[in-house]
Amino acid sequence: MDGILYLTELVGLPVFDLRDRRLGVVKDAAIVPLIDPNRVDRYLLGGAGYAWLNVRHDQIREISLDGIRLSDERLTPYHAQADEFVLRVVRDLLDQQIIDAEGRKVVRVTDVTFRAARRGANEILNVEDIDIGLRSIFRRLFQGALPRRWVRRLQRPIPPHSIDWANCSIVESDPMRRLRLNLSNKLLEQMHPADLADIVEDLGPDDREAIFTDLASDVAAETLSEVEPEIQAAILESLDTEKAADIVEEMSPAEAADALDELESETAGEILEEMEDAPAAEVEELLELREDSAGRLMNTEYVALPESATVGDALKAAMENEDLLESLNTIFLTAEDGRLTSTVPLARLLLQDSATPLAKLANETLIHAHIADRRKRVAEMFDKYNLLCLPVVDAEERLTGVITADDVISLLRNE
Repeated sequence: MDGILYLTELVGLPVFDLRDRRLGVVKDAAIVPLIDPNRVDRYLLGGAGYAWLNVRHDQIREISLDGIRLSDERLTPYHAQADEFVLRVVRDLLDQQIIDAEGRKVVRVTDVTFRAARRGANEILNVEDIDIGLRSIFRRLFQGALPRRWVRRLQRPIPPHSIDWANCSIVESDPMRRLRLNLSNKLLEQMHPADLADIVEDLGPDDREAIFTDLASDVAAETLSEVEPEIQAAILESLDTEKAADIVEEMSPAEAADALDELESETAGEILEEMEDAPAAEVEELLELREDSAGRLMNTEYVALPESATVGDALKAAMENEDLLESLNTIFLTAEDGRLTSTVPLARLLLQDSATPLAKLANETLIHAHIADRRKRVAEMFDKYNLLCLPVVDAEERLTGVITADDVISLLRNE
């Protein structure tokens, strides 16, 4: 054997004792992630006239395409109770959906590739790849129908298609089982929220719920913002109220209002009650506005300074709002009563002395939208004036929020 063994070859492989007597055949292989996330910890052996038996990894002397030979034949009965900490490859992986974190997609497992390694006097198997291509389908079709070596030779012209086991995230809908199996969402949390949203939309309701239950609230909020509205509602309805509130709190008020608007009023009310007072109040104010208004599109996170502020004041404010730096491109100047008076592009600050008044760097024309303006008008203003952001004011011309180009792109995409 070349060090590689496929699950289709492992299943049905005969197991022999020290005297070369056949004890049965392999029915399944089990990993115990809490102990080792890669190594096959035990093999489930079946045969005529008795229940399944456990063969531990440290009882195996040799593994080949002809069979498994033991170095210790003290076998123990297989008990289903042991399954709570065990990931069985045939039962729990084969033909199941898993997430390819590197390829950012949901795939179905057709076969599994193991690599053999010597550990002292024993030979062990480690999971190396999850197979999803035509070659693995070919092996499945001829599993048990042709000798294993024949299948290997016949598959050679077919290019392999597999995913590194280290890049796979297992979808497990039972949160307690995820905990017992020590399954982590770390790979998913490292993905871009838009890619994770695409994956979530390809999963069933139970799997979506499981993922959002375990995701960190900030990651869950960013991902939920990228999901289609009807799926947003289904996810929030499936979660317990406290978790749903934690996620909604991390969303921008506009996105939170849109998400809650898709829910039954009773469910939305329960989530709002569970939220902290300040973010809940902001969202409730937005929910009172028309759904197609500029107010429902705006973001209430921005940097506004008094008309008398200087470049130094603006740079200090920018550093104090580090979480906004990626999207911050404009500083807003307001009068004492909160009225918007002018806007200053952030780029104009770079070559200025810190004592320079911001008012000297302000745009000549103040372009803004009113909170009750229709979204169609907002989109037209972005197109007409080539805007990156648009301040929104209330009836008294007080600054209440900002609409960004990203907001408008999302709006046009959804429409």
